[in-house]
Amino acid sequence: MSTGITMASMSTYAILGCGSVGYAVAEDLVDEGKDVLIIDVDDGRVEALRDQDLNAKTADIGDEAVPEAVADRDVLLILSTDIEANRAAIENVRADGSEQFIIARASDPVTADELREAGADAVVNPSKVIADAALRALETGELEHKARRLADVLDDTEEQLAILANDNPGPDSIASAVALQAIAEARGIEADILYDGEIGHQEDRAFVNLIGVELLARDAVEFDAYDRLALVDHAQSMERAIERPIDVLIDHHEPEEEYEAAFVDVRADVSSTSTILTKYVQEFDLNLDEAVATALLYGIRAETLDFKRDTTPADLTAASYLYPFADHDTLEQVESPSMSPETLDVLAEAIRNREVKGSHLVSNAGYIHDRDALARAAQHLLNLEGVTTSAVFAIDDERITLSARSKDIRINVRNVLEDAFEEVGEAVGHSTDATVTIPLGIFTGLETSDDNRETLLRLTEQAVRRKLFAALGVDDNGN
Repeated sequence: MSTGITMASMSTYAILGCGSVGYAVAEDLVDEGKDVLIIDVDDGRVEALRDQDLNAKTADIGDEAVPEAVADRDVLLILSTDIEANRAAIENVRADGSEQFIIARASDPVTADELREAGADAVVNPSKVIADAALRALETGELEHKARRLADVLDDTEEQLAILANDNPGPDSIASAVALQAIAEARGIEADILYDGEIGHQEDRAFVNLIGVELLARDAVEFDAYDRLALVDHAQSMERAIERPIDVLIDHHEPEEEYEAAFVDVRADVSSTSTILTKYVQEFDLNLDEAVATALLYGIRAETLDFKRDTTPADLTAASYLYPFADHDTLEQVESPSMSPETLDVLAEAIRNREVKGSHLVSNAGYIHDRDALARAAQHLLNLEGVTTSAVFAIDDERITLSARSKDIRINVRNVLEDAFEEVGEAVGHSTDATVTIPLGIFTGLETSDDNRETLLRLTEQAVRRKLFAALGVDDNGN
C-alpha cells in the first residue's frame, strides 16, 4: 500500500494506546518538533499527559469513531498492550478506506502476521526490540572484555611474539596474522608472522607481495626463541604438532584438537577469521593502515567467495567498515593475476582429457610442477556450459593432487573428496572448493621412474575417475 509520501516528509502523528512504549515514542517525536495526537482509554493517563503539555484525548482506540478523530494524521502508531484492541483499530481505519501509514504493536510472530493481514504497514514487537538491544549490548560488552584480556596477554610479551598462520596459508589466515601483528606493534610489541608448508596459490603469492607483508617459514627461524605464541585461523590445519604453550588462539573454526591457551576467541558463527580481527581493530581504535585494511577485506572476500558462500551479517559489517580504507587497485591486481605458461598448459591438458557425466566433469592434467594451476583449471572448467562440478587431478612428484569446485548447492565437494579418498588422503577446503593429496603408490604400488610415468598416469587416472564419479553418485551411464 502506497501513501505517496515518504517517512521523512511525514509530520503529523497519532499514537493510539499510550503505555510506556507509546509515551517514549511521543516524547521523541515531540522533541523532533512533530505534531502528535495521543488517544488512550485511561482518563488518569490522559490527564497526566496533558499536564506535560501533550495533546491527548480519552477514547477507546477500538471505537468506530476513532478513525474520524485521526483522519488528518499522516502516521498512526497503534501501540496498546491490548493486541485485540490494536487489531480492531487497524480494521476500523482501513474500513474507512484510509491509506494512512500504520505501525502496530504485536506480542509475538503470530499476532504480527495477523496485524499485517488486518492492514498494518509495519509491525513492532517491543519484547524482541528489547532482546535485540540487550544482545547488542552484550556483544559490545563481551568484545570490550575480550579486548582487555587480549591486551593483557600481548602486553606480557617480554621479547617477541610469534604469530603462526595456517599451514600453506591462504588469504584469511594471512590477513588475520597481519592484523594481529598490527595490533601487537601498536602496543609496542615486536611480532613475526610464521607459517608451515608453502604459499602455493598464485593469487596468494601476489597478495603477499602486493601488500608488502613479510612471512617467515617456521623452519627458517628459532621457533623456541619467541616467548609468546599466537595461532590465527589455524584450527583445521596442523600437520606438525606444536609442542609448546599457546598464548593466543583466534579462529572461526572449532579446533580439531584441544588447546589450552591464555586467550581464546573461536567464533563458528562468522565465516572468516578476518572478520573477528576486524572487530578487534575497531575495539582497539587502531589507526588503520591501508595495507592492513586491504588484507582484511581480501581475507573476508576470499573466504566467502566474494560474499557468495556462508556469508553472515558480521562479515558484511566488517567488510563495510574496511572498504573505505582499502587499496582497491591492489585488490584488483590480486584478484585478476596474469596466467602463467604452466597454468595455460595445465588448462589445455585438462580440457583435452575431460570426461563429463551428467553435470559433473573430471579431468586429468598429467604431470605438473605448480599445484596452484590445478585449482585455476578446475575453476575455469566450472564455467563450461552444463557443468556444475569440476575436478582436475595430476601427478606431482610422489603425489596425486586433486582440486575440485562446485556451484551445485546440493553438493559439498569437501565431503565428496572425503568419501572418495577417506582411506588414502585427507581433504581440505570448503563446500564449494576443496583439495585432496594422495600418495601415488596407494593406487599403483609402483615407484615413480622415467620408464613407468605413462603407466602410472594411466593406472592413476582410472582409479581416481572411478572413485570420484562413484562418490558423486554417477553411474557408468552418467546417471
